[in-house]
Amino acid sequence: MTLQSEIPIIDVGAIHSGDPVAMANLAVEFAAAYSTSGFSYIINHGVSQSLVDRVFDASARFHALPRADKMAIELNHLHRGFIPINTSTDVNSKLADVTRPNQSESFMMMREDGPSSPDVLAGGYLAGPNQWPDLEGFRRDVTAYHDALATLGRSLVGVVAKSIGADPEALLPHFERPTTWLRLLFYPPTDPVEGDDLFGSAPHCDFGFLTILAQDQIGGLQVQTPGGTWADAPPIPGAFVVNVGDMLHRWSNGFLLSTPHRVINRSGKERYSCPFFFDPNVATEIAPLASCISPEGPAKFGSLMFGDFLRGELEAGYEKHKRP
Repeated sequence: MTLQSEIPIIDVGAIHSGDPVAMANLAVEFAAAYSTSGFSYIINHGVSQSLVDRVFDASARFHALPRADKMAIELNHLHRGFIPINTSTDVNSKLADVTRPNQSESFMMMREDGPSSPDVLAGGYLAGPNQWPDLEGFRRDVTAYHDALATLGRSLVGVVAKSIGADPEALLPHFERPTTWLRLLFYPPTDPVEGDDLFGSAPHCDFGFLTILAQDQIGGLQVQTPGGTWADAPPIPGAFVVNVGDMLHRWSNGFLLSTPHRVINRSGKERYSCPFFFDPNVATEIAPLASCISPEGPAKFGSLMFGDFLRGELEAGYEKHKRP
């Protein structure tokens, strides 16, 4: 079963013109898409195909390195570096009894924070530099892609706010120094005889604001339908897959859906994907927006600090973050 017919394709070209009528119409499309499936494809997003191709090439070259070279920059306490296969088990999945580690390896980077960064000077959670492999052109191309996606993410914030009845400027202060993550994922093919409990990425919901995904043509991404079944979300050339995370779900008082999804690679081929997670600053307090609360629809969630929530998620899922 394919979900492509149920996941709308949204032309976001209006974010480049800023035309008020077009932006208002785009907000209506966002509300319709993310309140029903929690997912959409977006086109005319402004990120060049050549840049997308370069980041996939960088990912393939990185994952082809000898294991020792990749382990030299193994994931650290700042959540940057190489995550080997069979080391990440989604024990906090709430959607499946996950006992086997994800069948993927990845390179993780975040926003680059030098020693003079305000967040580093303030001792901010996860603030710091990235780890880089000794691979020609890798840092340049990966950083360029990260920065382009951060720009795209910021351009979508106002549309998202308007889609839930808030002022388009309401959320922007929380993204002046956003929490950004770019993950270069490699999924080896898994044998069908392994059973249904072996995942490339176990069933989960993303915990942040928005995820912007570039995937290759192999497929494997599946989204849970309202009926609880799993449907393929196949790649569309030139389009990103964008989905709502748990923090946006809370901000919208549950109106916008953070939908479960998973990856199963039964293609017999290697699969690559590049998810970009665009989240608020760790010091952001998350609570339902006033525009999403009414006497008939009171607040469903209390407030939380994003950094505290994030720390709990990472400590549960990654050995590097567990406290002694």
